[in-house]
Amino acid sequence: MAAKQPRAWQRMLSGRRLDLLDPTPMDIEVEDIAHGLAFVARWNGQTIGDYAYSVAEHSLLVEEIFSRDNPGIATKWKLAALLHDAPEYVIGDMISPVKAAVGPNYGELDERLTAAIHIRFGLPAKLPTEIKKRIKEADKVSAWLEATQIAGFSASEADKLFGKLDKQLVAKLGIRLRPPVEVRKDFTARHAALLAEM
Repeated sequence: MAAKQPRAWQRMLSGRRLDLLDPTPMDIEVEDIAHGLAFVARWNGQTIGDYAYSVAEHSLLVEEIFSRDNPGIATKWKLAALLHDAPEYVIGDMISPVKAAVGPNYGELDERLTAAIHIRFGLPAKLPTEIKKRIKEADKVSAWLEATQIAGFSASEADKLFGKLDKQLVAKLGIRLRPPVEVRKDFTARHAALLAEM
């Protein structure tokens, strides 16, 4: 008798059943993504404030930085920036040391989910290298701000981890800590606005 395969799907609040090992675009809903990301804490929750700094809030900031740093860029790449951490709505936000300990399986799971999410919203399964690089640059700016404003890092520590930033840029950006319901609403609204522009 063959061993029973472990359950690899999760039921979403939308009613969708997302197979984590073989995700399909049809099982992806932005409301599920926004809800999940609004409750996933960055920095393993080790931040100051009355609310966790959520992956949804981080994603909104990364898209804002990416859009500002790349004027005139196609709207679809702004959407890609907003969705850059979308798989974390089901697999969580692991800090880099934990990802390294888990090994390549985490990366493979992330890639499969990313491809399904991208296809669902009209993006290529795999982003062009240059776009991915620019999103990563915006991601590092956000990480630097988070590290220094809410996670207890000094500017010199953040410089070593994420690179030095233009201090004028930093002065114009701030981290917001808000209830999940507000962040979820703003994430969904920004997603809808970007889709409408495409």
